[in-house]
Amino acid sequence: MSQASATRGLPVEISGLTKHFGTVLAVDHLDFTVEPGRVTGFLGPNGSGKTTTLRMLLGLVTPNEGQATIGGKFYRDLPNPSGTVGAVLEATSFHPARRARTHLRMVARAGGHDEARADVVLDLVGLTADATRKVGGFSMGMRQRLELASALIGDPDVLILDEPSNGLDPQGIAWLRDFMRYLAGEGRTILVSSHLLAEMAQTIDNAVIVSHGQLKAQGTLESITSGVAQASMHARTPEADRLCAVLDQAATRFRRLAHDVVAVDGTTPEQLGPLLATNQIILYELTNEGADLESIFLSLTSGLGFGGVDQVDQSA
Repeated sequence: MSQASATRGLPVEISGLTKHFGTVLAVDHLDFTVEPGRVTGFLGPNGSGKTTTLRMLLGLVTPNEGQATIGGKFYRDLPNPSGTVGAVLEATSFHPARRARTHLRMVARAGGHDEARADVVLDLVGLTADATRKVGGFSMGMRQRLELASALIGDPDVLILDEPSNGLDPQGIAWLRDFMRYLAGEGRTILVSSHLLAEMAQTIDNAVIVSHGQLKAQGTLESITSGVAQASMHARTPEADRLCAVLDQAATRFRRLAHDVVAVDGTTPEQLGPLLATNQIILYELTNEGADLESIFLSLTSGLGFGGVDQVDQSA
């Protein structure tokens, strides 16, 4: 990566961000930083405050406390907002009779950009062959690509995406993963929220995990998973139903992976073995799978955390 591309992006900084909606505390003194040149996954259960945080960052919602800045400036103070930040937060109601290129030219004109950018971004998102098609005939996946093209019309340094994989087939998701990596490789700052944890594990460099509006973990995937190598045991048994009942009674976190496979999170063989023996559960196989993003996510967002504490890497 050249020095020019490495310094292209701008840091996104969230500091003490808090938002109340009546009696509901949607975001609770949230702090995290998104660095340029990296894909940062913003992860959390539904209702955890992710979209509210992104909307405050873009000046669409006013926080009760704290601040959210892009390159040290509030979004409203950016001299060229659409040339600095591109965002896809929710599905746009495209005019069904409008053609893709026409739509993008209108977006470019509204942002004060050269209308020739329409063809550039159509090529970037793989819609050149569909430039003259009416949007009403687009599939959900094609509409997602058009949304992304609209966000890129100003050639922004920062890209903010809220659940961008919605409506994409496996091939489209693989394309999006490679595309985000390509944009980050140019030095841009990429912040993407998603509930597709397995996909995020293949895509992101850093993760920010939130629950109930609070930060639960921040850092590289390696830093978040370090020290929890025995966080997940996979038990294969013909008595999976009974095992789940035993684990539930013992207040032990678990996930049903298949009809005969149960993942037990936050435990070790020494802890799980006696429980299985005491309840005389037939066991075909017990493997230590280590910690993956899904097990960490479920552990942290349950409010328990590994070892009873949240994992926040302040150095990341």
